[in-house]
Amino acid sequence: MNLHSRDRRKIDPSRGATLADGSPNDNDRIEIGPTLLALREWEAAGLALPDLAEMRRYRWERLTRHIADRDYGGLLMFDPLNIRYATDTTNMQLWNAHNPFRACLLCADGHMVLWEYRNSPFLADHNPLVREVRSGASMFYFSVGDRGPEAARDFADQVAEVMAAHAGRNHRLAVDKIMMHGLRALEAAGFDVMDGEEVTEHARAVKGPDEIRAMRCSIHTCEAAMAAMEAAARPGMSEDEIWAVLHSENIRRGGEWIETRLLSTGPRTNPWFQECGPRVLQPDEILAFDTDLIGPYGICTDISRTWWIGDAPPRQDMVAAMRHAVEHITENMAMLRPGVTIGELVKGGHQLAPEYWAQKYSCKFHGVGLCDEWPHVDYPDHYHEGAWDHALEAGMVLCVEALVGEVGGDFSIKLEDQVLITEDGFENLTSYPFDDRLMGGA
Repeated sequence: MNLHSRDRRKIDPSRGATLADGSPNDNDRIEIGPTLLALREWEAAGLALPDLAEMRRYRWERLTRHIADRDYGGLLMFDPLNIRYATDTTNMQLWNAHNPFRACLLCADGHMVLWEYRNSPFLADHNPLVREVRSGASMFYFSVGDRGPEAARDFADQVAEVMAAHAGRNHRLAVDKIMMHGLRALEAAGFDVMDGEEVTEHARAVKGPDEIRAMRCSIHTCEAAMAAMEAAARPGMSEDEIWAVLHSENIRRGGEWIETRLLSTGPRTNPWFQECGPRVLQPDEILAFDTDLIGPYGICTDISRTWWIGDAPPRQDMVAAMRHAVEHITENMAMLRPGVTIGELVKGGHQLAPEYWAQKYSCKFHGVGLCDEWPHVDYPDHYHEGAWDHALEAGMVLCVEALVGEVGGDFSIKLEDQVLITEDGFENLTSYPFDDRLMGGA
């Protein structure tokens, strides 16, 4: 018996060579993706899966158009989520976020090069839009030590070689995030370095049809994981034990990670942004959380809910705060439509009661896609004229936020829904209900 033989069994035995999203129906494939559990749940829910080849092409075309529209010769990306958007490839995403060993260059003519970890050049094989795979983008100290300037020059020489072949004399190069030595080397090589984040944020903001299908699938997975966490949560469990259920259920379905640890209980919900820890949930307490979950297909689902855990009814001040939070996101959501400006969103909508103003959330809305994305819609006291002179477009997805709690209080209410801008208004993609007991029900 060969213990090292490849496992060619199918992910979904009921299908042929490919899954409904066009990816290989192969348990041993390199490309990550949803599990059979997720696929069966999505089928039962009547969800249409994305066509991954079309989703990749849409993203590639959108990025290329944004580069050309700005008269840039190319866009050089180090941010792992921008690389995921451009190539739909992953490689140790969280480690890569603080040790930038990958890079992607997309030229204005559409030619795309991925600099990969030298031992894993095969991770982009599923995407023919990646025309070249190279290595040598590492410039961080752990990797190169005191050879940083030399490593950066070698990398800049490679970039110059590709740009000469595909951008000609256009030396305007947009870069999102780069190590100090890398920036200096690119400038020394004659490149006029521009703001790459502005390019990627605007390109990623409008989702194509297959991205929206992928997002519906990710949201379904997140809400299934939330339901499992709600069913499991009980007095005597620590915050960490409760939060672990969400992680586990996401991973079981082919999800990828969770960006924060924003779950707290009882008095630790006020002030907000205390991350979960060993505190044990007591009977008759509030539990609040923000998913920040990267689910299947690398799509972020950013939903917040607040639950009442216990047999006794919640206090009336808790019910009043919950209702106020629901009013806040409901009335603010009603403003969403194509053409409305960020300034109008800042200044309009529901007004928080004075007692909740000091501890309001950091924004009223924010974009979402592969993670929290542009645009960021402030409250009026933090708004800067001229920084956000843009209007919403159909295909954008925004999260609508509410944080309701008083300074010195012993609880906060955290709510958030994920909303698609449609041609004539909006569609709330979130279906997870609000806690009926906190709303004043039986």
